Amino acid sequence: KNFALEQNYPNPFNPVTVIRYQLPIASTVKLKIFNLLGQLVATLSDGVEDAGYREVTWNAGKAASGVYFYRLNARDAFMGSERLVETKKMLLVR
Repeated sequence: KNFALEQNYPNPFNPVTVIRYQLPIASTVKLKIFNLLGQLVATLSDGVEDAGYREVTWNAGKAASGVYFYRLNARDAFMGSERLVETKKMLLVR
């Protein structure tokens, strides 16, 4: 019924983690990963997705140890109004 972004699992992780989110309606979705400096590290999703639960895996095999942030921007695919912008923190430990 609601937009939701869950905490990645496992956290801390090495080198693979899973990010789950929920879309109550068809949505334009952008799921991106940033480092502590705010630099884009990876784009995990960028497009229109149907309603439902989603699960995305990030393999950080080439990334350095440290704190990363993942941000989900999701908006109604038809109305275009912003519905969810949420950021969460995760820790990559080697």
